[in-house]
Amino acid sequence: MDIPNERSSHSVPTPRGGGLAIMIAWYAGLITFYLLGKIDLNLFLALMSGVFLSAISIVDDVRNVSPKVRLFFQSLSAGLALWFVGGIGTVDFGLMQIDSVWILSPIAFVAILWAINLFNFLDGIDGHISMAAMFFAVATYMFFQSPVLLLLAVAVFGFLPWNWQRAKIFMGDVGSTLIGFNIAVLAIYFNKVSALNLEIILILTSVYWCDATFTLIRRFIRKEKLSEAHKKHAYQRLTQAGYSHQKVVLLVLAFNLILFAIAWFIPSYGKFYGFALAFFLNIIFNVFVDSKKAFV
Repeated sequence: MDIPNERSSHSVPTPRGGGLAIMIAWYAGLITFYLLGKIDLNLFLALMSGVFLSAISIVDDVRNVSPKVRLFFQSLSAGLALWFVGGIGTVDFGLMQIDSVWILSPIAFVAILWAINLFNFLDGIDGHISMAAMFFAVATYMFFQSPVLLLLAVAVFGFLPWNWQRAKIFMGDVGSTLIGFNIAVLAIYFNKVSALNLEIILILTSVYWCDATFTLIRRFIRKEKLSEAHKKHAYQRLTQAGYSHQKVVLLVLAFNLILFAIAWFIPSYGKFYGFALAFFLNIIFNVFVDSKKAFV
């Protein structure tokens, strides 16, 4: 049971660990895809590397696991995934291009770890991460046409009704960390095998990494202890301002659709400018949130 405290966005004890259902559906789907020849072997093995992450997350949902142990299993899954996809491909930022494996591999490794913990941090209100995963999967499918992305969408869609306000169950670490891992690995894989660059993924996920990054920077500037739990993310402050969980999730979805339009309609040679526009709009969005609930 998740018992509410002063940092919680819910008010009644609620079961957690419901992401176990997402995990089972996801891995069962991956194995089925592999047996039917519907998934590249390297991608299959990379995504299946998440079982180590899932295992420690299940334990963490039942009893708290030390950060060092969590980091070890997260690193194990991230390292194996990178190994199986063959590292990250060339990253084209529009104004510059990086293809050095010695530079990109450490960055990709840290990016997977960051995504794992990022989506765990942002799993604080009903339906927020479930909707994030579904949007990412469907939006990215429009670019890459991979059925694996639809598998991720439907695995999460089956859980969403139970996680919609008021949530009957939370996904817990086993759900949020797996979603973050999958998004990062899929982004790295499609950047490697597709002509489309990584900026598309960064645009489509910018609401989430901008929220986490802006909050982290602002807390650092204020000399707050970064390891302490808080309620200062944009989505949390909107609920504190009186928005329902559903309204926040739908507001973020509407903003995500604008970001999808930027990624879709700006031609490939202009993706850097699309990324810059998306980043600017995220700043505007955070200014809007500040106007509703100050960052204090």
